[in-house]
Amino acid sequence: MKKNPIARLFSSVYGVLVFTFMYAPIVVLIVFSFNKLKSRGKWGGFTLDWYRALFENDTIMSALWNTLSIALLSSTIAIIVGTMAAIGIFFMNKHWRKVHMNVAYLPVMNADIVTGISLLLVFSVLGIRLGYVSLLLAHVTFNIPYVILSVMPKLQQLEWHTYEAAQDLGASPVQAFFKAVLPELMPGVVTGFLLAFTLSIDDFVISYFTAGAGVSTLSVTIYSMARKGIKPEINALSAIMFVTVLVLLLIINFRNNASQQKKLK
Repeated sequence: MKKNPIARLFSSVYGVLVFTFMYAPIVVLIVFSFNKLKSRGKWGGFTLDWYRALFENDTIMSALWNTLSIALLSSTIAIIVGTMAAIGIFFMNKHWRKVHMNVAYLPVMNADIVTGISLLLVFSVLGIRLGYVSLLLAHVTFNIPYVILSVMPKLQQLEWHTYEAAQDLGASPVQAFFKAVLPELMPGVVTGFLLAFTLSIDDFVISYFTAGAGVSTLSVTIYSMARKGIKPEINALSAIMFVTVLVLLLIINFRNNASQQKKLK
C-alpha cells in the first residue's frame, strides 16, 4: 500500500526536525571548538588553539585517562563475569531464572543516586578506601546487569546441539564452549561490552560518590568546571570524542554490511 504524498512529506519533515533537534547542539559545539573567542555566542574567527590547550591541560588529560582506563577495565571484567552469570542463570529452573533476572533488572531500573550512595556505604563498611579501585568496582557493578541482559537473548537463540556435537567429536567441555558456544554468543558479548563502555564513560552520579578525592573522571571534572564556566578546551574534547565514536560506528556498520554481502554470495 502506497503512502499518501502528504503523509510522506509530513514523515520526511518530521524526521528532519527530530534529527535537527538531536544533533544541532552537537554541531554548534563542534563549530565553537574552533572559535578564537571564549564566548559561546559570538564567532571571533577560526583557530586550533583550544585543541592545543586541551592536550596541555594536565587536569583534563588525567581525567580522560582515568575515564578511558576505568571504562575499558570495567567493561572487560563485566563481560567476563556477566557472560558467566548469564549462562548460569540460563541453566536454572524456570522459577529461579525468573527471580535472578528480576534481580538483574534492579540496578538497571534503580536511580543512579541510590546505587551511588549504596556503594559508598558498602565501601565504607568493608574498609575500602575511595579511589581508583573503588571507582573501578563501582563501574563493574553497574555494568554487569547490562551484559547479562545483552547475552541472555543470544543464549535463548542458541542451538545447544552444536555443543553436544562438538563433545561427540572429541572436544573437551571447555573446548566445546570456546569453539561452538562462544562464537554464537559473541554478538551479545560485543553489544554488552559497547553498552558497558559507553555507560561507564557517561556515568557521573555513581562516579561522584565513589571516586574519592584523589581520582576524577571527565564527568566529575566537567561538573567542577561548570561552576566557574565551561572552558573552550571541553568543546574541543567533546568534538574529538564525538568524531571518534562516529568513525567507529561507520567502521562497524561497514564491516557488518561487508560480512552480510559475503553471506549472500
